[in-house]
Amino acid sequence: MLDSLKRTWIITKREFGAYFATPLAFVFLIIFVALTGAFAFYVGNFFDRNQADLTSFFVYHPWLFLLLVPAIAMRLWAEERKTGTIELLMTLPLSPGEAIVGKYLAAWAVIGVALMLTFPMWITVNVLGSPDNGVILASYIGSFLTAGAFLAIGSCISALTKNQVIAFIVAAVVCFLLLMSGMDLVLNAFRMWAPQFVVAAIQSLSFLSHFEDFSKGIVSLPALIFYFSLIVFALFANRIIVDQKKAA
Repeated sequence: MLDSLKRTWIITKREFGAYFATPLAFVFLIIFVALTGAFAFYVGNFFDRNQADLTSFFVYHPWLFLLLVPAIAMRLWAEERKTGTIELLMTLPLSPGEAIVGKYLAAWAVIGVALMLTFPMWITVNVLGSPDNGVILASYIGSFLTAGAFLAIGSCISALTKNQVIAFIVAAVVCFLLLMSGMDLVLNAFRMWAPQFVVAAIQSLSFLSHFEDFSKGIVSLPALIFYFSLIVFALFANRIIVDQKKAA
């Protein structure tokens, strides 16, 4: 077990460093920080609201992740397959699961760095007023988990194709459907013919519903179970796909 963790950590460090060896990570960080600031100040009317909170900042995060996270995830396995380095990776003394988790954690860490770069927003609202820092902390946790779930889905889909553009589009569509699943527009279409438990199941898959709990300062057990279950399931599916490609 300890050896497995060490190998996973080695892959994580290698992949994390590889992001910053190219402009990819820097471009992602700049775009994310710029867009979150622009949406908070100009679209969310941060100053016009006259409230010392970050509601207008976090409310757009799921929608930004919808485009930015698949852009990070699309290269995780599609690039390996396209360049043929996946065969080399699989010949190393590590299991596919260790490689999958290592690559996933490295990409998630890059997203974590992007969120950390927005901490000046947190400092700003504390200078301007007396915000509920517990709510802000919970919102950051919810944002990080939402990005992690999107990333796990994107990683799984990336393993299905050699084409990064296809991986990006499919991952974005799947994440969009999971975002929309809790909206009345979608639920009403099912309420007309589906049993209530089916409607409730579809609603429970909504990222927005769970993210709203965090944005209210509620770190609920069901929300945590939802995110971690989805991440584990997507990475497990990722493992199955990689194993099949390896056998082929």
